[in-house]
Amino acid sequence: MSATPNPIDMAKYVSARRALDYVQDGMRVGLGTGSTAAWMVRSLGEMIRQDGLRVTGVPTSTRTAELARQCGVPIATLEDVKWLDLTIDGADEFDPDLALIKGGGGALLQEKIVATASDMMVVITDKSKQVDHLGAFPLPVEVIPFGWQTTKALIEESLIGMDVAGRSVTLRLNRDASYRTDEGNLILDLHLRRIGNPRQLALVLNQIPGVVENGLFLDICDVVIMGDADGGVEVRDINNGTVTYEKVDIQDDDNIFVAVAD
Repeated sequence: MSATPNPIDMAKYVSARRALDYVQDGMRVGLGTGSTAAWMVRSLGEMIRQDGLRVTGVPTSTRTAELARQCGVPIATLEDVKWLDLTIDGADEFDPDLALIKGGGGALLQEKIVATASDMMVVITDKSKQVDHLGAFPLPVEVIPFGWQTTKALIEESLIGMDVAGRSVTLRLNRDASYRTDEGNLILDLHLRRIGNPRQLALVLNQIPGVVENGLFLDICDVVIMGDADGGVEVRDINNGTVTYEKVDIQDDDNIFVAVAD
């Protein structure tokens, strides 16, 4: 990657940098998965090297674990640390209530486990992920391989009674093969266009045999940080009921943009 970031990368970077203001020395931090979370991991590694910050990271995927090692971020398993002070992760969509759709990167199961085992979840994103109603982004549902076609049919049947604008369900592929999660499961993407009642849908989906978890993250996110290419950020805190606008100070000697690409 060149030293001059494109606007999308800059927006991701400034949101990631602002999120690290929540990290304190000695914390146990959940490390999300995806392109925006990768900026956070790189920036966290920079803080460890330059400022002597001491943290323990719990990755939400094998990809994030590998990146953390490359960046010098000490990592552990959730079994090792038991509970986390903070999780920082991205999102595919978020609504005004900070309800999320996650799982575009295929790590929704570990991401949800880690996020719910944290005192606080901070989501880093850009304005393109903000929606009035969830559902424009396909909703990922992780299912076990055994009988997945039956599970798919049961999901399609259950959607008939849901307040959604579309009911198409597709198997996620990785080139010509089925996409596999870190747990060896499959992902079905639900093309719903609009989800009228996310809470009801999440409950119904998780009652279907074969479904492991769905990508609706409800009542989990505490703060959303939206970055902009000009270095500005909007911070939405659901617990305090506040929305603030700030500027992230980007130092001239920041070298994060010459780090390994996503």
